Amino acid sequence: MKTAVVTFPGSNCDRDMWVALRDVSGKEPVKVWHGDADLPDGLDFIALPGGFSYGDYLRSGAMAANSPIMRSVKSAAERGVPVLGVCNGFQVLTESGLLPGALMRNAGQTFVCRTVPLKVENSQSLFTSAYEAGETIHIPVAHHDGNYFADAETLDRLEGEGRVAFRYLDAVNGSQRDIAGVLNAQGNVLGMMPHPERAIEDAQGGSDGRRLFESVIGSLVSA
Repeated sequence: MKTAVVTFPGSNCDRDMWVALRDVSGKEPVKVWHGDADLPDGLDFIALPGGFSYGDYLRSGAMAANSPIMRSVKSAAERGVPVLGVCNGFQVLTESGLLPGALMRNAGQTFVCRTVPLKVENSQSLFTSAYEAGETIHIPVAHHDGNYFADAETLDRLEGEGRVAFRYLDAVNGSQRDIAGVLNAQGNVLGMMPHPERAIEDAQGGSDGRRLFESVIGSLVSA
């Protein structure tokens, strides 16, 4: 099992992600810098963490999506390597074209930082197999640009193909259809605004995020 966490200038959740992966997998993840041209060989899982890459200038995630490492991340995703993007990582995934839609400024123009209830919409993906469909879980959010937007045709396709992974149960940021996380068509890329890496153990206020990492790591170990 070989996992990696990519750090961009302005990332501030890369260590949180690194610790979560280490604690769940039992192995230290590889640290990858945004300016690297290539990913290490033999990676089984790639995580793009939260933060404010490049200061969120231009658009959140837009500059990071054009970092040298993202060419290798896109190639790995196309080969089927699981890729998780959380918060700013979700923004990077949409800006790079690995996921549809866009993340806009929150409704109300305010930064949201609190634990929110989520509904697990899809429990059949490699990221969510440890959850029950319809289950309510609680995961922290911390974002200013988490308002998920896509056109009606794209939203209908996401819903019809079971690619909505998580949905907000409270009004959080104005996201279309309360979408909190989406999958790509192949099911190996997940982007989500809530931070599962901040809900790994009870000392953090809850451990509902741990099962996401257990899901994907368990699927890789058994493959």
